[in-house]
Amino acid sequence: MSVPSRGRTARVFSTRTAAVSLMSVAALTAAACGSGRTDGGGEGGDAAGDALVVGTTDQVYSLDPAASYDNGSFTIMNQVYPFLMNYAPGSDELQPDAAESCEFSQPTVYTCTLKDGLTFANGNALTSEDVKFSFDRIVSIDDPNGPSSLLANLDSVAAPDDRTVEFTLKAPNDQTFPQVLATNTGPIVDSQVFSADAILDDDAVVAGKPFAGPYSIDSYEKNSLVSFSAFDGYQGVLGTPKTSSVTLRTYTSADNLKLDMQNKSIDVAWRSLTPTDIESLEGTEGLTVHEGPGGELRYVVFNLNTMPGGTPEQKLAIRKAVAASVDRDALSENVYKGTFTPAWSVVPSGLEGANTAFKDIYGESPSKDEAAKFLSDAGIQTPVAVNLQYNPDHYGSSSSEEYAAVKAQLEDTGLFTVNLQSTEWNTYNKERVADTYPVYQLGWFPDFPDADNYLTPFFAPDNFLQNHFDNPEITALIDAERTETDEARRSEIIGEIQTKMAQDHVSTLPLLEGKQIAISTDSVTGVDETLDASFKFRFTPIAKG
Repeated sequence: MSVPSRGRTARVFSTRTAAVSLMSVAALTAAACGSGRTDGGGEGGDAAGDALVVGTTDQVYSLDPAASYDNGSFTIMNQVYPFLMNYAPGSDELQPDAAESCEFSQPTVYTCTLKDGLTFANGNALTSEDVKFSFDRIVSIDDPNGPSSLLANLDSVAAPDDRTVEFTLKAPNDQTFPQVLATNTGPIVDSQVFSADAILDDDAVVAGKPFAGPYSIDSYEKNSLVSFSAFDGYQGVLGTPKTSSVTLRTYTSADNLKLDMQNKSIDVAWRSLTPTDIESLEGTEGLTVHEGPGGELRYVVFNLNTMPGGTPEQKLAIRKAVAASVDRDALSENVYKGTFTPAWSVVPSGLEGANTAFKDIYGESPSKDEAAKFLSDAGIQTPVAVNLQYNPDHYGSSSSEEYAAVKAQLEDTGLFTVNLQSTEWNTYNKERVADTYPVYQLGWFPDFPDADNYLTPFFAPDNFLQNHFDNPEITALIDAERTETDEARRSEIIGEIQTKMAQDHVSTLPLLEGKQIAISTDSVTGVDETLDASFKFRFTPIAKG
């Protein structure tokens, strides 16, 4: 990706990842439970009129952008908050949204000019001070579950006048910063509603009406029902909503989501159905299965402080032994029926610079002998006791089967004994950053279609994983790829990072990768338009025909 020349708008930041469509079809994952129902039955009546009903099992962690870095929360944020930059439905080309234009005015200064006359749904003016406030609070609050790691290259934000925002960066020629503005860090919040140094709870957010996206929230029952109505003050790239009223219904289980989709009690199912459910619904008259480019990654995280092993060298040997013991093909075929495919690198296939480092180093098939040698060379007695944690609701109901299979694969080598435990998402999200889990499951849904989004948040200092990985060589390489303007050289650096992470560090272990899937009734239009390579699910193009 090349940096825009001085004086050109950021529209030239067209992403290069149409090739992501080569990824294998993945089940609707990364979902969370959260409906208020406990009876296990269907969760809605028939959708009627022009109102649109979208069903999901994705759980919302927080509506405050400083406190959440999860797919469920961002799905709502992208409908209701304004962003300086965003992606038009059906496009992977980054464009100004609340901004009139954005450009590099200097190699380390990215300058945006806001559209004139912007307001929030509560009537407050939206100015450059709100933009500065929004980014400053993410950095200063630095919530462990927030997106502050994406702003590692941000030095300061200035608002010289009501419509101008200047981002000063630590390193010049940042190839990713314009894209970062369209991620979880990007929502512009009302400085008269939010606190500069504290998280605002969801009910207070909704009551304050600090919305200036294409929709505003009318009513909110967390992880149950959210009602949206079109906001006529929106002037951005997501377009005028095709449907003025949308309800987002959260389900306690994929079974209930499937049942209501099958009965056409909802219009669209967006995350998280099992592979069997998708296969069943694909054959249901009146329903359409929609597939879009992917980028989803399922992986294991090692807490470098609390994982087994007496020395750093022993800990690395254990991580390598685990890498040599897992059978990705078995996970793909036996658990996910091929809707996920093996992930052979920390960067998914199809993205510029991706390689197959883990397959190249550890082989395509598991090797007990290789795993045993890693352990014996480090003087580690076997079996190694591993406490492995997973989440049963946020990444789809197949997680239980997936991690039971991982446990069996490790124990079948005779080199490990695995204590497998699960925790619900709200608790999981807090405990994983508090050194509670030595080895644990996570999934990743890209913020933007670039390999850096699988590197900076995972392996830079103070990264989102909070697993105590911090390596100066890797940090220098990440800084280099982020600022390299020559595409071929940048791809080389990205490949070098992947190989070093697989060979020398293994702070995470990639398992599977997949793509976007949604299911709708045949009367619904516009779903394919939002399942694009930007990975942003937007309500605006969707309508009941």
